[in-house]
Amino acid sequence: MPENNLARTYARLVPLLNALQSPFALLVRVYVSWVFLKSGWLKLSDWGQTVSLFESEYRVPLLPPLAAAVAGTAGELVFSVLVIVGLWGRLSAIGLFAVNALAVISYAHVLYQEGFEAAIGQHYLWGFMILVIIVYGPGALSVDGLLARRSGTLTRDSY
Repeated sequence: MPENNLARTYARLVPLLNALQSPFALLVRVYVSWVFLKSGWLKLSDWGQTVSLFESEYRVPLLPPLAAAVAGTAGELVFSVLVIVGLWGRLSAIGLFAVNALAVISYAHVLYQEGFEAAIGQHYLWGFMILVIIVYGPGALSVDGLLARRSGTLTRDSY
């Protein structure tokens, strides 16, 4: 008999949890993107310092410092906004994931030192959150979700 009660309770809980999927996806998109949006804005607010950091501190492979500064800043700003609104949500999240990965690679000589466990842990957390968006999509509370509903031809798995 207790198994039936548990099954009924679970059956009542599932619709509630399903109803929370889209707001949760929105919350994840806003939270993780906000981190990168603030970072990009900070870079823009003191461009001279940003370029100096890319010349002396960050070790971006294959790109000259100025190009790396422009690409990194643009990536943080553009992909963050796209992920927040959920436009091309999965593709934008892939771009933001690449920005995060490049930040870790470029600053690995510091992040992997003893005493920086929390800093690298944050990058891992952000990467995981972005992977959730990539795998599950931005959710119904997104431009992608709106476009899918309006077209009538796309399924929930499309956004």
